[in-house]
Amino acid sequence: MKVLLGKKAEKFLSGIPVAKSIVTKDSKKAEIFSKSYPVVLKIISSKASHKTDIGGVKIVNNKQELEKEFNLLIKLSKKKKLHLEGILVQEYIKGREVIIGIKNDPSFGHAIMFGIGGTMVEVLKDVTFRICPIDESDAESMIEELKTKQILYGIRGEKTVNINLLKKILVQASLIPKKHKNIEELDINPLIINDKDAKAVDVRVSVK
Repeated sequence: MKVLLGKKAEKFLSGIPVAKSIVTKDSKKAEIFSKSYPVVLKIISSKASHKTDIGGVKIVNNKQELEKEFNLLIKLSKKKKLHLEGILVQEYIKGREVIIGIKNDPSFGHAIMFGIGGTMVEVLKDVTFRICPIDESDAESMIEELKTKQILYGIRGEKTVNINLLKKILVQASLIPKKHKNIEELDINPLIINDKDAKAVDVRVSVK
């Protein structure tokens, strides 16, 4: 089994919007990329799939913070003895976090999973499944099955997320195994969505 992260994993997401980013070990290249702030820095290593658990994700608000935190992440990777592919420098997206997953089940084939994402996925355990591929009606029912769906529809006057766009992305994700039959697992966690846009900000793919 081979695990792909960062840009290598994003290549599987045809038709799904992805946050702009670069992967580099050079802080100067990170500065050139970061034309506006805030930006997000993330350790990219096959031994650090849960980056937040080791402090491998930082949000920086200016050039000085970027240089400092970039170098600290490099030091952290050495301290943890990680095989570092680089530091991912990514545009900051504001919105609700959801998780979209694909899993190859021995009995049913590829199935799609959807739920509230980010660090809350393991706490809430509020997810729903369908066999791939799905249509927009299936996608809508997946959203409606969530116990915490009100997070997406807005709480106390907050704006709802773009539900129509979310349904389209779920359908598109369910089609990925048709093109990439060797996928065993795929996790987009999180996909960040607001009332206008949605973008995948962290992707992990396991292939045969």
